[in-house]
Amino acid sequence: MKKEKALVWFRRDLRDHDHAALSAALVAAQQVYCAFVFDRDILDALPTRHDRRVQFIRESLLELDRSLRRKGGGLIVVHGHAATEIPLLAHRLGVSVVFANRDYEPAAKARDAEVSRGLMADGIDFVHLKDQAIFDGDEVLTQAGKPFSVFTPYKNAWLKRLTAADTAVWPCTGQLAGGEGAGIQTLAEIGFETTDLGELGIQPGMSGARALWEDFCQGRIARYGALRDFPAVKGVSYLSVHLRFGTISIRELVRAAVAAEANVWLSELIWRDFYFMILDRFPQVVGHAFKPDYDAIQWADWPAGFAAWCEGRTGYPLVDAAMRQLNFSGWMHNRLRMVVASFLTKDLGLDWRLGERYFAEQLNDFDLSANNGGWQWAASSGCDAQPYFRIFNPITQSEKFDPDGKFIRRYVPELAKVPNKYIHAPWRMGGIEQDALGVVIGRDYPGPIVDHATAREATLARYAVVKKTV
Repeated sequence: MKKEKALVWFRRDLRDHDHAALSAALVAAQQVYCAFVFDRDILDALPTRHDRRVQFIRESLLELDRSLRRKGGGLIVVHGHAATEIPLLAHRLGVSVVFANRDYEPAAKARDAEVSRGLMADGIDFVHLKDQAIFDGDEVLTQAGKPFSVFTPYKNAWLKRLTAADTAVWPCTGQLAGGEGAGIQTLAEIGFETTDLGELGIQPGMSGARALWEDFCQGRIARYGALRDFPAVKGVSYLSVHLRFGTISIRELVRAAVAAEANVWLSELIWRDFYFMILDRFPQVVGHAFKPDYDAIQWADWPAGFAAWCEGRTGYPLVDAAMRQLNFSGWMHNRLRMVVASFLTKDLGLDWRLGERYFAEQLNDFDLSANNGGWQWAASSGCDAQPYFRIFNPITQSEKFDPDGKFIRRYVPELAKVPNKYIHAPWRMGGIEQDALGVVIGRDYPGPIVDHATAREATLARYAVVKKTV
């Protein structure tokens, strides 16, 4: 027998199709309310009131609300502390159950536990469903029944377990309740400012995700493996921010990847599940190395070096171009995320947590699990990490993945006239050439902040402490 009323709490799942919690609620209840909380526990802690992600969320909510209204419902949007606002809203609406999709971040799990206690005190059930991952919990384990700590065997087990049922669509048809919402707050009403989201060409919401997805499917998905590492080439999906906020379903993407035999791209989607699992099962990775021995490393204390990295003034063109892309747009190509992370930790000798924190502030698509996983991978402190002695050479990476310097010249325009021969290491130009081109190293563009070969030796010495503790 159906319950009379239910509430769906939207979080990082801002769509009204193929939505696990919404689908389950529509099956379980005669009337279904929909709500979102601008959670002050999250928003108040943000370092700036000029945050593209907040605007992205709000504009996605506007579209979601319009779509729900066309189905007879609407979105109730509250600005407050979710731990108290959801129980209060559920009580006011007279619902008997709240549905939400699972979140794997430690803070989110703690929040949900508090919400659950508040609902329980009122006799209201709290039901969680899997939506942002294909597999979670105990669904993919080693033969010993333990969580994986290395990606490739995890991927193999993931693929072996995958069936059509795992990517089946959650239908979202049924009776939505409407008329309870008072509209969606403006950015100013929640204490934020309009950003340059539009100027950057970032289209929020389900329609924005759909446009990018259709564009990617028109040929690039099949060529992803060949194109993905070249930042000057339009080779990736650009869907990361939409996956982060759930304006598109991961199940749809996996279905398409399997159907197209786009195995390299599918592997990237599996990495996403892997890092969710790591964060869920090993929450100590927030603030600590996955491999505890790596917490013994003595990182350099070099504020000026960190500032140069943040600002794209290291003297290594590919690193600088990547950081300037991040600072300008809030996005960075994945290959370059690896390059700059390796540079920070293994050329500058700085703590990976500094870079992790900077990315968390700057990335439109910031996701704690992937960001932490990526940084620990680069620092060799994480699960499935590259060995500590494997250090990206910023010059050879540049030569290999931006051979003509197109990406460099776009974001480091002061090097626009430098010929391909020198674009990856402009300090190798002679003084006469520098003068002739109007690119004097140390005046128009910085010289390299460190010598890579020397830095590599220093890193090997720094990481030697790990061997001693093992």
